[in-house]
Amino acid sequence: MKHYKNLLFYIVVISVFSFLIFWIFEAGRGLEINRKIAIGGIVGDHWVDFIKSLVFNLKHPLALLLAQIVTIIVVARFFGFLFKSIGQPTVIGEIIAGIVLGPTVAGYFFPGFSENLFPANSIDNLQLLSQVGLILFMFIVGMELDLKILKNKANDALVISGTSIIFPFTLGIGLAYFIYESFAPSGIKFSSFSLFIGIAMSITAFPVLARIVQERGMHRTRLGAVVITCAAADDITAWFLLAIVIAIVKAGSFVSALYIIALSLLYVLIMLKVVRPFLQRIGELHASRENLTKQIVAIFFLILILSSFATEVIGIHALFGAFIAGVIMPDNVKFRNIFIEKVEDIALVLLLPLFFVSTGLRTEIGLLNEWYLWQITGLIIMVAIIGKFFGSTLSAKFVGHNWKESLIIGALMNTRGLMQLVVLNIGFDLGVLTAEMFAMMVIMALVTTFMTGPALSIINRIFKDKESDKTVAEPILIGQVMRVLVSFGNPETGRVLLRLASNFMRKQEMSEATAVHFSPSTEMNHYNIVQYEKESFGPVTNEAHLLNQKINTIFKVSNDFYNDIIEEANNGKYNLLLIGIGQSIYEGSFLGRTLGYLNALLRRDRIIKKVTGKERLFEYSAFEERNRYLFEGSEIPVGVFVNKKFAKCEQLLLSIHSKSDIFLIDYALLIFENTVCNITIYDPLKIILSRQQQIQSLQRLFRLNGGKVNIVTANGMKKEQMQKHDLLLVSALGWKEMLDAKDVWYEYAPSTLILKDRSISTLN
Repeated sequence: MKHYKNLLFYIVVISVFSFLIFWIFEAGRGLEINRKIAIGGIVGDHWVDFIKSLVFNLKHPLALLLAQIVTIIVVARFFGFLFKSIGQPTVIGEIIAGIVLGPTVAGYFFPGFSENLFPANSIDNLQLLSQVGLILFMFIVGMELDLKILKNKANDALVISGTSIIFPFTLGIGLAYFIYESFAPSGIKFSSFSLFIGIAMSITAFPVLARIVQERGMHRTRLGAVVITCAAADDITAWFLLAIVIAIVKAGSFVSALYIIALSLLYVLIMLKVVRPFLQRIGELHASRENLTKQIVAIFFLILILSSFATEVIGIHALFGAFIAGVIMPDNVKFRNIFIEKVEDIALVLLLPLFFVSTGLRTEIGLLNEWYLWQITGLIIMVAIIGKFFGSTLSAKFVGHNWKESLIIGALMNTRGLMQLVVLNIGFDLGVLTAEMFAMMVIMALVTTFMTGPALSIINRIFKDKESDKTVAEPILIGQVMRVLVSFGNPETGRVLLRLASNFMRKQEMSEATAVHFSPSTEMNHYNIVQYEKESFGPVTNEAHLLNQKINTIFKVSNDFYNDIIEEANNGKYNLLLIGIGQSIYEGSFLGRTLGYLNALLRRDRIIKKVTGKERLFEYSAFEERNRYLFEGSEIPVGVFVNKKFAKCEQLLLSIHSKSDIFLIDYALLIFENTVCNITIYDPLKIILSRQQQIQSLQRLFRLNGGKVNIVTANGMKKEQMQKHDLLLVSALGWKEMLDAKDVWYEYAPSTLILKDRSISTLN
């Protein structure tokens, strides 16, 4: 009754006030007398007016900026994904995205699109917004620098870092001597031009280098620590040199620049001796998320902005102030992790791609329209590689590293990436670099960053250590030592998978589990990796302790999750790989499924198979898309686990769908031996009873505990029969049939382990 009463009240109120509004409008028409108000024309005019209004709105500065941002983010993520899929840093793809949207590609092939999306009068707004992104990014770079490692490993690192700067810096100045007359802008002194070329040759991209070190699993090695230390020292030195160079360029002479340098030193002294102790105290008192209130966050952002403002006014660029503000942040690890998380996503995902595109809009590769200009570009690249790569390599060899380590250090220090673009844009803004020179230097930045991954692979191949014979473990046998590899993303999933793995080896004293966690590189920064590793394995190690189960842990930052799992599974002596089936954003809606198909189509392995005709367009379901790559690439049996609140295995259900499912008996026997559970074998086609080998296995099972085995040959199982079980064992082909049929198995099955034996071809 109350529901109808509320509905009646709602209708009455809406009706009364609607009538009042209509009456006021009618009365208001009388106020229009003696006013020149245009009367609408024919009906067709209304549509024309609507179109004109729509076009006007599209060209409004805010709408245009939003359209630019959406386009930039989509294109940048697309190219970042493409280059990530071939083992390159995403920053390479994002830089390429900027060039594609700039005059080199879009402006040349689609001039109308380029002029409408990036009109000349909108570029200033885009560049200002991109500078905000750069300020936040440099703030993160400063926070990711751990000054403690400079104190602990300063000797070798300072020698390598110093050499890796002075050598390319000198070569860059020498190169400037030969190209000054042809490529320096008019009115720019040789000292200004040569100093900028020298800085551009000597810079190292610390953020990109740190992520490459993580992705290759080097962050916990002595070599990784040395490289990170060298890059940190290199970054600090290079940015201080850049500040001096900017001061000289703006002042016009070295003597005049002394005033700017003196003021800069005073600024640095105040930041280190006055501001840093104050921030350190705040960091000690507010190191948790609960204590890090908005007022405290506002203080740190205010310090960031004031620091950037001060260096911009002094004349050494706002980015240097942002970098110093990051360096002096409290060195409390937990505090820096929290603050980096607050800033990183908005800076890297939203604002930083704007900088890449604004750089691409400036980069006119079409200006290099003569063979002579490409020869100069090649010379610039050669000088950059010789200076940075060989300079770092020789100094590393001198301080005691072997040739392999020295070459790896050289290849990593030769990475320039985004930091190079920052320097080049500063030089371009100051008028030190011409458009042609800017384009040449951008190409050099791309080439030297792109070559890092292949160079490391070649070095490792040349100096490949003699590895022990890594044979794949033999197929599962009852009573043998079991080694299970558990791969997880979510820590809770890892805990459940370990509990499942224990059912295969609990009674076997020599058996062991290895838990591996690969973290996407986009979610990691150099500063929080140790804490992240500890948090990721916490629930897993606790579960191992409760189960009294021996466990090894492997943590690695990965750009290719599936490939790294396969590599670990194939290179280790494991009997079984267990992985959880996670929820996907590409399921549950039409848009999600459409995006899922597009994402799958762009996988490198699928593109190759489509071109060669080995794969049809939409051949695989969502389950198959996420797991068939593991099934096809792994040389050991693979189990994909669908968790439905799995706790322990007391009732095991085994489903035999075809003759190829016979291998499941071995797994059932293994679980039976370790848990003494009840087993129900669903075999409507009576496949097991027709095969002598399986009969012998069943006889062994009956001898162990015949009363706990039940064979169901009736066609179909009821909902109640299925739900009383704790675990279902099924082959990949059997599970595929369930998905296709969408029968009672699919909906009411208990926690399910989908197994693919390495000798069985699945999903064909």
